[in-house]
Amino acid sequence: MIKFIKNFRKDEAGAVTVDWVVLTAAVVGLAVAAFTAIETTTSSLTSEAATVLDNANATTTAITY
Repeated sequence: MIKFIKNFRKDEAGAVTVDWVVLTAAVVGLAVAAFTAIETTTSSLTSEAATVLDNANATTTAITY
């Protein structure tokens, strides 16, 4: 039993798996944060564009040369 515990303590095969899990969680967290920021900005930009287009009058805002 003591030999098993010593071998288990020296074994580092699972450490790589833990590293990959932590790295993957960090990447997913950054992706969620980026998606949230992009979605919020896009939503406000879309509503601003809709407001401008709703208030525009094609006959008075046309450019004549």
